[in-house]
Amino acid sequence: MTLQLAFFYLFATVAIISAVMVISSRNPVHSVLFLILAFVNGAGIFMLAGAEFLALLLIVVYVGAVMVLFLFVVMMLDIDFAQLRQGILQYAPIGALIGGILLIELILVAGSFVVTPEVASSSAVPFVEGMSNTEALGNLLYTRYVYLFEAAGLILLVAMIGAIVLTLKHKPNVKRQDINAQVARKREDAVEVVSVESGKGI
Repeated sequence: MTLQLAFFYLFATVAIISAVMVISSRNPVHSVLFLILAFVNGAGIFMLAGAEFLALLLIVVYVGAVMVLFLFVVMMLDIDFAQLRQGILQYAPIGALIGGILLIELILVAGSFVVTPEVASSSAVPFVEGMSNTEALGNLLYTRYVYLFEAAGLILLVAMIGAIVLTLKHKPNVKRQDINAQVARKREDAVEVVSVESGKGI
């Protein structure tokens, strides 16, 4: 067994264990930390595969930004997770059906590589000599798949707007700033002149 293969099995084993712990952990903070560990091991597998750009992107974007944001949100928001778990069993058949479909697809993909191993060696993207990994990825992403890339950006924009709208729920007994009321306020509404008789003040 070579050193590269040993590291691959190490990263893959830790990634699988941490992925299982993400969905089985009862504490949401622990789930986020296990997800960070899964991303780090996935980045290690990308490094072994020669995709350095994807590995660093996984560390910088997902671990450094998204997962840290998730961790702060989970720790700062007062979420009743016990209430969220109520009624989860009624969605179990749909989840089992979707999981079964995904398992069948994975088995078919793995079986196709076993039956026809030449499919893995034949790539639809031609390999260019002298071009780095990052340059080849950018050249492919911004030429052949530029419309799909822009569509993914629009989907993320809609998701971001939806997340912002969900956080702007008006809760009772919480004072909120009303910009329109502040701008439209007149002097008569803000200042009140009171005539106090001598000796009857505060």
